[in-house]
Amino acid sequence: MTPNAGHPATTTEFDDALWSAIGDPTRRRMLDLLLADGVATATTLSQRLPVTRQAVAKHLGVLDGVGLVRMTSAGRERRYEIDHAQFARAVAQLSSVGATWDARLGRIKRIAERIQRDAQN
Repeated sequence: MTPNAGHPATTTEFDDALWSAIGDPTRRRMLDLLLADGVATATTLSQRLPVTRQAVAKHLGVLDGVGLVRMTSAGRERRYEIDHAQFARAVAQLSSVGATWDARLGRIKRIAERIQRDAQN
């Protein structure tokens, strides 16, 4: 996804903003609800979360800013839904980070095992 006027300018800034956005537990819960329900308003989300409607609206603004959700207007109502392409990008990045750390931890384990074997000899 190419950053636009509402998004950070560089890929690194964008990735940092993306991870910061999903680092918040309330926003992750909102994403869970949107994934399950498809579409919601700030009001309907606030009824299911332990935060005010105004706080939900601010969190939705952050998620919209990094492209994880899209807002559409229906009369006076603003409806939010997951942007599946951006969400898939975030999931792919998380999987890549997980694989990198699995490989690093595997190397650390092998080094520790070698040190332990050498110490026993």
